[in-house]
Amino acid sequence: MDVLSDVVAAMRTGRPHSARRYKYAPWGLRWGDSDGAGFHVILRGSAWLLPRDAEPVALAPGDVVFLAHGQGHGLASGLDVPLRDARLLPDGTWDGPPEVAGEGCPDTITLCGTYRLDRDRSHRLLAELPDVVHLPARVGGHRSLRAAVELLGMELEEQRPGTDAIVTSLLDTLLLYILRAWWESEHAAGRARGWAAALADPAVAAALRAIHADPAHPWTVARLGREGGLSRAAFARRFTELVGEPPLTYLTWWRMTTADRLLRDEGLSLRDIAERTGYTSEFAFAKAFKREFGVSPGRYRRTAAAG
Repeated sequence: MDVLSDVVAAMRTGRPHSARRYKYAPWGLRWGDSDGAGFHVILRGSAWLLPRDAEPVALAPGDVVFLAHGQGHGLASGLDVPLRDARLLPDGTWDGPPEVAGEGCPDTITLCGTYRLDRDRSHRLLAELPDVVHLPARVGGHRSLRAAVELLGMELEEQRPGTDAIVTSLLDTLLLYILRAWWESEHAAGRARGWAAALADPAVAAALRAIHADPAHPWTVARLGREGGLSRAAFARRFTELVGEPPLTYLTWWRMTTADRLLRDEGLSLRDIAERTGYTSEFAFAKAFKREFGVSPGRYRRTAAAG
């Protein structure tokens, strides 16, 4: 099991959204805080990203920025341009003020999008991301990411049959490419810490893959250590240092996260969910679930369905 794909699938809710925008200088937009995550890609021209609590970032053609924690920010043609507010709609999209067309070609073309995330089950892996992930364009760098951006831009521009389904799939793909590109960049620059280092560590990565592939297995620290070729003690130290918690604590958390997803999205019985998450009985599962979420699995499912 691919840990990164698993983590994103567990957090993502609803449909992602994206739009291709044409800008005529001067222009400037401000986005407020949100529960989701967003991205901007500069397809043509240039722009300034204006984080709320950091220095402005100059963006050039091909640059990608990802705002993992939904922090409010601005995007503008210049540092001195007034910003107009964009409004968050119930479906997770942003409704900006009408764009005023200028003469000739637009100065800047952007590709922007949003992902709706379940912050209540925020994975440590995503929590460690900085507020702004900036992936500058460079020759030969992150080719898969560039290809996904190009395909997404083409689909949004041409609006051919099947575009809705293709755009949704491409947005999911783009999110994974953005995350992969950032962690690979951190590792290549020698800055890998926490989960970025954990995914690059053969022993810890092997244990994580095993947990995600079969969370119902009766894993022990010793057995997980053998997956990575380490003794029990050496593995426990390395895992805890990189992941930030002991192996079995993470195992329990992932089992509950899996149960959360199954209760929301699958029509399985509580007994089936208990078996899929490593509990010998429905009673044992319900007890563990209530300890984690504060309510019984049945009540949790009813609340989720009503919401």
